[in-house]
Amino acid sequence: MSYQVLARKWRPRTFREMVGQEHVLKALINALDHGRLHHAYLFTGTRGVGKTTIARILAKSLNCETGISSEPCGQCSACQEINDGRFVDLIEVDAASRTKVEDTRE
Repeated sequence: MSYQVLARKWRPRTFREMVGQEHVLKALINALDHGRLHHAYLFTGTRGVGKTTIARILAKSLNCETGISSEPCGQCSACQEINDGRFVDLIEVDAASRTKVEDTRE
C-alpha cells in the first residue's frame, strides 16, 4: 500500500468541490463559460490557499478531451494525467524554490 498525504488524496478535482476563494472561482468559471480567457494566469498567495489546486482544475478545464469547459469530465486521459501529475504539456513552477528569472525561463 502506498502512502499518500491526506491533503493530496482529498484535493478538490472540480471547481464545485473548492471551498473558499469564491471571487477567483467566479472569475475563472465565467471566463471559461464565455470563452474570454487570458493568455496567462499567475496564482499568488500564502501556503495552503489553493493555488496549485485551482491551477490544476484550470488545466483540466482547458485540456479536457470533451472541450474547454468550467466542468472538466475527470475521466479522459488528459484529466487523469493532470490528476496524477504526469501530463506532458503541464509544467508546475514552484516559485518558492525557483526564485531567479533564469529558472523561470527554463
